[in-house]
Amino acid sequence: MNTIEGKLKLNGNERVAIINGRFNHIITDRLVEGARDAFIRHGGNEDNLDLLLVPGAFEIPFALEKALATGKYDAVCCVGAVIRGSTPHFDYISAEATKGIASVTLQYGKPVSNGVLTTDTLEQAIERAGSKVGNKGAEAMITIIEMLDLYNELGK
Repeated sequence: MNTIEGKLKLNGNERVAIINGRFNHIITDRLVEGARDAFIRHGGNEDNLDLLLVPGAFEIPFALEKALATGKYDAVCCVGAVIRGSTPHFDYISAEATKGIASVTLQYGKPVSNGVLTTDTLEQAIERAGSKVGNKGAEAMITIIEMLDLYNELGK
């Protein structure tokens, strides 16, 4: 645990959504588990945590925009997994998901994290979903918690 993570604490009133691109669900289910665990471990109220499912990473920005437009959420944690194949599809999906998440984040001015994995191999994805190098879903939620703290410190 890094030093900032040990100091992070939610007040229990924050409404947070996790948007999960289901494609590669063997990986993304673990990312959701990590994000959920981090939310609860840092004082989040599970009743204030929603899981929004979309088919894949490409659809995450659309769901993000719709979620933030409701005004219901203080922050959104995006998770998914794009694994390189033998065609350029990986490049297009990765780029558009990333650009879309960034664009919507700036449009709404609310904390959003990008926990969408972009890996060359399934093994790399497995490593980032909780085996060798930690859980990137948990890290994405820690980012949300840190940004909520900063957001509140700066007066929203």
